[in-house]
Amino acid sequence: MINRSAITKFILLGLTDDPQLQVLLTVFLFLTYIFTVAGNLIIILLTLVDVHLKTPMYFFLCNFSILEIIFTIVCVPRFLYSMTTGDKSVTYNACVLQLFFVIFVGAAEFFLLTVMSYDRYVAICKPLRYTTIMNDRLCTIFVLCCWLTGLLVILPPLSLEVQLDFCNSNLIDHFGCDASPFLKIVCSDTQSVEQVVLTVAVLTLIFTLVCVIVSYTYIIKTILRLPSAQQRKKAFSTCSSHMIVVSLTYGSCIFIYIKPAKEGVALNKVVSLLNTSFIPLMNLFIYTLRNKQVKQAFKDSIKKIAFLSEH
Repeated sequence: MINRSAITKFILLGLTDDPQLQVLLTVFLFLTYIFTVAGNLIIILLTLVDVHLKTPMYFFLCNFSILEIIFTIVCVPRFLYSMTTGDKSVTYNACVLQLFFVIFVGAAEFFLLTVMSYDRYVAICKPLRYTTIMNDRLCTIFVLCCWLTGLLVILPPLSLEVQLDFCNSNLIDHFGCDASPFLKIVCSDTQSVEQVVLTVAVLTLIFTLVCVIVSYTYIIKTILRLPSAQQRKKAFSTCSSHMIVVSLTYGSCIFIYIKPAKEGVALNKVVSLLNTSFIPLMNLFIYTLRNKQVKQAFKDSIKKIAFLSEH
């Protein structure tokens, strides 16, 4: 047995040893990474410079984009480096740091999606009081609480995990430092850590999901009461993007926890890959392609840049 002080590096086994599949994965990950980071940076810049996007919804979207960028940067570049160089080693400190950011950002995103659902509830169910309720102070408090809660969620399980002792194997059967494969190479009793991890994850999922469901129950009831079909369509379009993102985010995470154990590590790695690359890109396209204000703000910015370059 090697204790934790002797472990300085882990070996990430990755997704596949097939050279052709590795090339396809590298191209796929590189493209999704570039588009995700660049696209979210554009959203952040647009919400900062465009006066039409100075609303609570876009303030929350800006923070969501920041979280998506952090999540993508923490996960994808290391995997790309591993596949292009063949170097599958990762230091103990880097592994713990990745674990910290993945869980921290993931939890913060769940709470932010909950806040965004409440914002849509106020916009649709209490439109006349929207600007009064969703003032700058409350929005700032909401966002700070999301970031702080994400931090509080990660601290208990991580503080226990870093005290664990490892066996003579430092092979992690994953492409990143995920909690489940990380715990599999531990020699000391992991029952208490696993219970804390599962409890924190389930409570976060259930609490935020219940809040989202309650918000959308009231939203749907209000929309159905609207007199004209045009009003109903307009009201629904204001929250449809958020509903799709919520479905994707919660659906993928719930799948990881409820899938049968016999499905094994392989499926878990594929879902994790989609979570770290494809879903952030999908979220970006959902929020931009379905949003007229963001598209208009982007067009206006391009026109301003073109005008300035001409003069």
